Amino acid sequence: MFNIAVFVSGSGSNLQAMIDKQDTLKSKICCIISNKKDAYALIRAKNHNIPSFVVTKKGKAGEQAIIEILEQFDINLIVLAGYLRILSSELINKYRGRIINIHPSLLPKYGGAGFYGLNVHKAVIENNEKISGATVHFVEEGIDTGKIILQKQLEIEEGETPESLQIKILTNIEHNLLVDSIKLLERETL
Repeated sequence: MFNIAVFVSGSGSNLQAMIDKQDTLKSKICCIISNKKDAYALIRAKNHNIPSFVVTKKGKAGEQAIIEILEQFDINLIVLAGYLRILSSELINKYRGRIINIHPSLLPKYGGAGFYGLNVHKAVIENNEKISGATVHFVEEGIDTGKIILQKQLEIEEGETPESLQIKILTNIEHNLLVDSIKLLERETL
């Protein structure tokens, strides 16, 4: 149904969750694009024979390289899974409504510039929140402002640290939420 490109910058645990549940999807992970040549996600891709590409260039040259890869694989859904680079408005416009992102908070709380990775969970703990979670949303020009596809929450336990909360949300929510969002989009089609 969808030819998926997964954009990653780090370990790729959400990518691995997608790979592990590939047989439950109608869609296919066609390629991986990373902006970091040492991202462990690239090893995950290699282990599963998924073509992977490193695009470290920024600006027009980097964007053109990405578009060529996307066109080569006839990509019609881009999944940002821990991709720590802001997409250009040109790329967003070209794939509008076909780019999704997973974010480790209950948006609109703790979204926007600077809210990624452990920074999100530190802010949640510092503000004594009782619940947190993750969100999958469409990507638009604003950072973490696109239409929400799915959200899931969990209670924050007494004594929770940013590190423990990060692991809990990643393993208990994010890994399933991303795949569930793709399944929802497969049913509804973009």
